[in-house]
Amino acid sequence: MHTLSIRTAEREQLIDITREVQNLVNAQGWQDGMLLLYCPHTTGAVTINEGADPDVKRDIAVNMAKLVPMRGDYRHAEGNSDAHIKTSLFGPAQMLIVENGDVMLGTWQVIYFCEFDGPRQRKLWVKFISS
Repeated sequence: MHTLSIRTAEREQLIDITREVQNLVNAQGWQDGMLLLYCPHTTGAVTINEGADPDVKRDIAVNMAKLVPMRGDYRHAEGNSDAHIKTSLFGPAQMLIVENGDVMLGTWQVIYFCEFDGPRQRKLWVKFISS
């Protein structure tokens, strides 16, 4: 298993980590198999979505804040219940195909680390399963 370190700068943000993931695949010489990305934090997630237009990640963040506002009918004492709910909606993991050393993504797709309770120093666990 490998770990990627991610430093977030805002309370809520989507960070494109596609290059870091591909660089790890290259550095390890992984060729064909499955790549599991897993976030071990209860207020961080991983998703795949469009990366060509920066308004997409802005739209996701803004509208998630509307769907699950920071202030609401929450009892969790830390004041970050919205972050836990958003993380549950996105999920902690993504499984990706690696073929001939390339992380297989669609034309417009990128991998985002989703921060919902930053800024923080985060980690993402990466496990390659050879085929």
